[in-house]
Amino acid sequence: MKTVATFILNRILGWKVENGFPKAPRKYIIIAAPHTSWMDFPIAILARVSEGTMVHFIGKGSLFKFPLGYFFRALGGTPVDRSKSNKLVDAVIDLFNSKEEFRLALSPEGTRKKVTAWKTGFYYIAKGANVPVVMAAFDFENKKLKVSAPYDITGDLEKDFEHFNLFYKNIKGRNPELS
Repeated sequence: MKTVATFILNRILGWKVENGFPKAPRKYIIIAAPHTSWMDFPIAILARVSEGTMVHFIGKGSLFKFPLGYFFRALGGTPVDRSKSNKLVDAVIDLFNSKEEFRLALSPEGTRKKVTAWKTGFYYIAKGANVPVVMAAFDFENKKLKVSAPYDITGDLEKDFEHFNLFYKNIKGRNPELS
């Protein structure tokens, strides 16, 4: 499967993974941005399989309805209800604490639409679970998924967001007007 995913990602789509997903630590959050297109998902899945690193994800509940629900769960997905406040951050922290190895990818924008500010849930999950943040940038202009080294948050939200913003500076998603 790894060979097939690498062939599709590199040879057919022309994408490369820059730096690769860290093998250590065994637990971290990946923030994947800019999230401007449905194409981000298959590229991320192909990159994950190509790299041989299991990365889980959460998605809106409607994606997990029959018949696609089986497919998304098999890929490592978990549905969430975004229509009500349900202590999602606490539930994900508990999930991290219950596992020996767990990597979770999230879109800090929370949508493919244009946003002026990222949601902070990923930050509070990382803080509460005491796990680092790995940044992954969908650079459609250069057909690269750029992956950072793990970053241990400082607890200074403003300083940490400056670090995140610097990594994503000049990255253009598939729909740059939404980046």
